[in-house]
Amino acid sequence: MKAIIQRVSKASVTVDDEIISSIDHGLLILLGIGNEDSFTDIEWLAKKILNLRIFNDSNNIMNTSVMDSDGAIIVVSQFTLMASTKKGNRPSYIKAAKPEIAIPLYEQFIAHLEKEFDKKVGTGIFGADMKIELLNDGPVTILLDSLNKE
Repeated sequence: MKAIIQRVSKASVTVDDEIISSIDHGLLILLGIGNEDSFTDIEWLAKKILNLRIFNDSNNIMNTSVMDSDGAIIVVSQFTLMASTKKGNRPSYIKAAKPEIAIPLYEQFIAHLEKEFDKKVGTGIFGADMKIELLNDGPVTILLDSLNKE
């Protein structure tokens, strides 16, 4: 499971000209789900995201988490994070989980995140043509990969 975490001043997800999720201050998470991913990946990723100290404290130092800073979260499924560009110029998405595997894991990730975060999490619509708007704060952008826990 891969996630791009972006600290945002605001973000929104629009489908068919309708805003379906929007937040101020918080995190926009782009989530890629692979063929080998499981609930273990969900647990690790959710814990890591919720505890990342990437928000400024009172001394203007990145020292607080989204939980500590009273932020909000939007999670958007993005299979293109699983792209392989090793061969040629056309990305291969063979490592991306098919919808019958990815949708339940996406829904489990959101449910687990909401349980641990104790707040509702905004989402996109799996498989929809989404328009994502964000004002990246910092900018702060972090890549996490549950198969490469560095």
